[in-house]
Amino acid sequence: MVYKYFLPDEYVKDIFHIQPEALKDKGIKGIITDLDNTLVAWDRPDATPEIIEWIQSMQDAGIQVTIVSNNNEMRVKAFCEPLGIPFINDARKPMRTSFQKALTSMNVKKEEVVVIGDQLLTDILGGNRKGLHTILVVPVASSDAAITKFNRKIERKIMAGLKRRGLIKWEE
Repeated sequence: MVYKYFLPDEYVKDIFHIQPEALKDKGIKGIITDLDNTLVAWDRPDATPEIIEWIQSMQDAGIQVTIVSNNNEMRVKAFCEPLGIPFINDARKPMRTSFQKALTSMNVKKEEVVVIGDQLLTDILGGNRKGLHTILVVPVASSDAAITKFNRKIERKIMAGLKRRGLIKWEE
């Protein structure tokens, strides 16, 4: 069944519903997270104080955070470097290569990682194809870059299919 590749393991309103204690209890040692519309709006250049605090709480708990983004180096580097966070830009998600690079750089097993993102077609599909635990978040912004607008149309159809099959247990 192809739909299983688009089904996240978890669904939360935003990343602030993901707490380090809960991740540690599950044996999680690393987070692979998307950037645009997952952590901040796609057109916001830097981290909010709340995002900085969330990342710091993960690091304080011994959980590594790596940003894996399809965006270009200039965008991702400008966000990550001030925070000292490792990143992979031009990731070509949902291809598995960037997820493997992140696992290798964090030196963690796939059972010790969660993937967090706002898109079924990139973050969730890529994480699921790699056999990682996936967490879908509601997009931070209601606006999107052009390519993402196209993806969202396809995602709505996939979501409808998941609902029809009784696979989605949450309400939007």
